[in-house]
Amino acid sequence: MSRPVGAALGRSGAVAVLVVTAAAFALPLLALLLFTFRVSGDPGALTLVHYAAIVDPAQEFTYDGLFRGLSNSLGICVVTVAIVLLVLVPTVLLVEMRYPAMRRVVEFVCLLPLTVPTVVLVVGFVPVYKVVSGAFGSAAWTLAFAIGVIVLPYAYRPIQANIAALDVVVLGEAARSLGAGVVPTVFRVILPNLRRGILSACLLTVAVVLGEFTIASFLSRTTFQTALFLLQQSDPYVAAIFSLAALLFVFVLLLVIGRLGSFRPSRRTS
Repeated sequence: MSRPVGAALGRSGAVAVLVVTAAAFALPLLALLLFTFRVSGDPGALTLVHYAAIVDPAQEFTYDGLFRGLSNSLGICVVTVAIVLLVLVPTVLLVEMRYPAMRRVVEFVCLLPLTVPTVVLVVGFVPVYKVVSGAFGSAAWTLAFAIGVIVLPYAYRPIQANIAALDVVVLGEAARSLGAGVVPTVFRVILPNLRRGILSACLLTVAVVLGEFTIASFLSRTTFQTALFLLQQSDPYVAAIFSLAALLFVFVLLLVIGRLGSFRPSRRTS
């Protein structure tokens, strides 16, 4: 009897922890949602006027800066994800398959930004971006070079964890022993098995980009967070609406990536 009772207590404890954790996340979001329905000067009244103001043609230019900042942030997301896919993923795979002695060095470099405050990094980015602005202009998408450094720890960990669980060296040798070349081995064998880690890295990259404020503020670029900060000073209700929309977008993206990560193509049997 002790084992079933202990198992029941264990399940009850797990459920209690999940409930407390869910409440800790949900209550602030619920309070923020209720705030978007409040009427200024009358806390007891609820209204949809703040939502209607977003699509009101008379307010066409009021939120122009916010939408421009949102489009800039989405563009930065695309470039930063491309940096992760085209630079970080090949580097980690190359080190794992050909130069395992460099694994600790790459891990140190990728995790180093966690130990340096963002404000300190920005001080170093300022003179660098004088050169970047001269070469690529001062468009907002150039922030992807700096944010790409910030997201390195968050993108590296899920990819490396997936590689460690997969043992790509053995998998690659097995594919080559069956006659596959290097390129088919990487694209048809290894990368499909790293789908979950790569998708998780992309999700974390998008979340970091959408939440980044310090770098954009110091380098005087208009992004979603900087535009949201300016809007909050004049219209905190609409700023709260867009903050919730950003959280909802990341949550939906998490569900989509989780679904894609667990997707397995069906095999036809003759």
